[in-house]
Amino acid sequence: MCVHGGLAEDNARFILLAFVLAAYMLAGAALFQTLESDLEIRQAAEFWRVYQAFRRHHLRGSAQALQRLHELLYAYGNASAIGIINKRRRWDFPGSFHFVGTIVSTIGYGSTAPQTSAGKAAVVLYGFFGCSGGILFFNLFLERIITFLAWILRSLHLRRLKKRLRQTTLASSRRISRTSRNRDGKNTLPDILDDEEEEVGLEHWKPSVYWVMLYLSLTSCAVACTAAALYAPLEGWNYLEALYFCFVSFATIGFGDYVSTQRPNYPYVHLYRFANFVFLVIGCCCIYSLLNVTSIVIKQGLNYVIRKFNCQSRFMAAPHLPRRRSSVSAIYYTRRRPTKLMPRDSIRPEHEHCGLDTPRRMSGELISMKEFLSANKVSLAVMQKQLYETAHMQHGVLPPSSPPLPPLPLPTLPAVPPRHHSQGPGAVGPLAIASEKFEGANSKSSNCR
Repeated sequence: MCVHGGLAEDNARFILLAFVLAAYMLAGAALFQTLESDLEIRQAAEFWRVYQAFRRHHLRGSAQALQRLHELLYAYGNASAIGIINKRRRWDFPGSFHFVGTIVSTIGYGSTAPQTSAGKAAVVLYGFFGCSGGILFFNLFLERIITFLAWILRSLHLRRLKKRLRQTTLASSRRISRTSRNRDGKNTLPDILDDEEEEVGLEHWKPSVYWVMLYLSLTSCAVACTAAALYAPLEGWNYLEALYFCFVSFATIGFGDYVSTQRPNYPYVHLYRFANFVFLVIGCCCIYSLLNVTSIVIKQGLNYVIRKFNCQSRFMAAPHLPRRRSSVSAIYYTRRRPTKLMPRDSIRPEHEHCGLDTPRRMSGELISMKEFLSANKVSLAVMQKQLYETAHMQHGVLPPSSPPLPPLPLPTLPAVPPRHHSQGPGAVGPLAIASEKFEGANSKSSNCR
């Protein structure tokens, strides 16, 4: 694995991503300060202008009236925040269902929140299992939507392949002879064109992550635009505000400044609430899948930067002495019997080159302790014998003759199918689900090209 200064690839990627996110957040803070700061100052000045005008014309220095005004403003602010003024009931059954939907989907608008101690305690327990189930649902949807898109792209790829083979065969048949024609007068095509899709040798084919990202983007935009066309007239928003609400809700950000189904009355209220629920579920699933696929593209960009930095530093750095290896590591790693499972990058021999593309074992693939001990039984026995002989030679004493080691049964491990796009350590969760299904998504970031 190409490392620089003893820093592993995964750690380098993590540190690089931390710096990139920090710079991105600083740039975002500067951007939103520029866009929103002036309006905030104007709104604050307008409030105090209205407040001072009301106090000057109606209170005329009365301390008791000023105190009552402050109490009225405080009560009105609380009532507006919890949504009991000019809005529908929050804790009837539809409102409660909307509230638990914001918990399970992790949106959390904040427009509805429990006020009692029992309600707050119930949110902790209910939210723990609800959020866990919601994340599991999103992960399962992610796996199935990517599988479905992969099936579509694979079908298109297979159709193009058959068309290309058919054109090549027809062109060749005209030059060879008429003996290649069957009884019906049609050209005989290769068997690959008549086989089923599972038998054409494409069982390991995977789609490009960029095509999946494109289709997910188009699907998400279609869902958001359709939902915005529904929200805009019913909620009294303009179309841009409705699109803004769709993104904030589908991405589970949930600021709470725009919340659907909060007005007292709607035309076809039951149908609208059902449509709102369907749009929120589909939109959250699509955006969740799109965000995870986009994270793979970002990871590829980080890997490209790390590869370029490592390769440039390798060519520009001065030659240095090889790292000293201990006797234990030399005995263990040089005499270790190779198994079908490839070793991890941390124990690769130092003579391997940077561009060597060696598959790595996924961290998500577990191996039992019994298999581990059987795989290393021979290596451990050889290492113990070598350590024993080395200890006597260092003291100038020849080791006593010892009977040869009893023959040990050779370990037999289950054959592991080749993984052309294995994941690095720590690749678990939705990122591993998406990465496993893409072409080139997990190319060896340690290879210097």
